[in-house]
Amino acid sequence: MNSLIGTYECKVDAKGRLMLPAALKKQLAPVLQNGFVLKRAVFQPCLELYPMAEWEALMQNINKLNRFKKKNNDFIRRFTAGVKVVEVDATGRLLVPKDLVAFAGISKEIVVSSAINIVEIWDKDRYEQAIDDATGDFADLAEEVMGQDDEHGIS
Repeated sequence: MNSLIGTYECKVDAKGRLMLPAALKKQLAPVLQNGFVLKRAVFQPCLELYPMAEWEALMQNINKLNRFKKKNNDFIRRFTAGVKVVEVDATGRLLVPKDLVAFAGISKEIVVSSAINIVEIWDKDRYEQAIDDATGDFADLAEEVMGQDDEHGIS
């Protein structure tokens, strides 16, 4: 799958359904029929939507962890807590389960944002706060992550 592109503002109805933006739905068209996995994000109060193939690739890596190490078992349990298989219906809607709505603090206004090979789903106010909080540190973060001159840097 190619990298996903775009950040979109949407609304969620009272039942927790969101209409995927047309541009994002078009990008996801090749994988729509396979379904998705929706989970809590690890570092932020948002949700992560994984196309099934991306989820399965991630699970292959996680499955390599030695489960006789307590830290690994604890990680697996916490990483997969609240994980749900979800599908996009014929009209392009995605139902977000109530426990995940509560985790992400989703109200009516949301932001759906691409994150390379997955989609993040945020409450709009929390998204804007996260972006604002990161603005001052972003230059330093970009230099640290992307400015390396070795094989892992892009420079």
